[in-house]
Amino acid sequence: MKILVIVKQVPDSTTVIKFAASGRDIERGGVKLVVNPFDEFAIELAVRLREARSDVETITVLTVGPASAAEALRTCLAIGADNAIHLQDAAFDSLDELQTAALIAAVVRERGYDLIVRGKQEIDLDSGQLGPALAELLNLPHVGAVTKFELAADGKSAVANRRVEGAEEIVPLQLPALVTVDKGLCEARYPSLPNLMKAKKKPMTALAAADLPGFADAVGGLGGSTLERLEPPPQRPPGKILKGEPEQVAAELVALLRSEAKAI
Repeated sequence: MKILVIVKQVPDSTTVIKFAASGRDIERGGVKLVVNPFDEFAIELAVRLREARSDVETITVLTVGPASAAEALRTCLAIGADNAIHLQDAAFDSLDELQTAALIAAVVRERGYDLIVRGKQEIDLDSGQLGPALAELLNLPHVGAVTKFELAADGKSAVANRRVEGAEEIVPLQLPALVTVDKGLCEARYPSLPNLMKAKKKPMTALAAADLPGFADAVGGLGGSTLERLEPPPQRPPGKILKGEPEQVAAELVALLRSEAKAI
């Protein structure tokens, strides 16, 4: 069994974000970059499957990103992945998630992965579109926001659990398949210093647009979206404190909700 884990490097959630003058990106100088937390659950699931089974041959980790994203791949290699694929090219920087999914599909389609795992969303753009789009492009069954995953003994099928409103859905699926994982599936481990050193010797393949003859065709027909500008949310107006007798306050509150908040 071959497992592919797709990860993304994102700003740490504790980092103070400032927008670049162009409005199309953030100021990356001094920003701490980490593996997307939901993708940490994905690599942890893959490693646990290998630890529990003898039929998991390889775990490959893949990312699309600039040179700095290699650090995220090394972290995943230290956690337990065997090899890495880094899709790095200026031509990839402007791709939206659907186009990125098409790029990844063009790379992995013929590599014979039995299970593809991805975090359910990224904490930077928070869209969560890449996993389902990739499954569609690869014509694979897909289960999203998985909180429990069990492979059958024969390695040909699995059962995935996910939370739905007021209940838990249990979904059987045949492999090959793609799942996106949610918080609660497992607790991600930290890579040890010795494993971080060993990760430097594990193979990492870098691919640019020139290495992918079908790249332009794969993404060209998808249209895609264009990022025009990043802006912070509007500043909240100061709150109002209503004073007086309960009847008067209630009447004033209703009037404000109707005239200012437009809530009723």
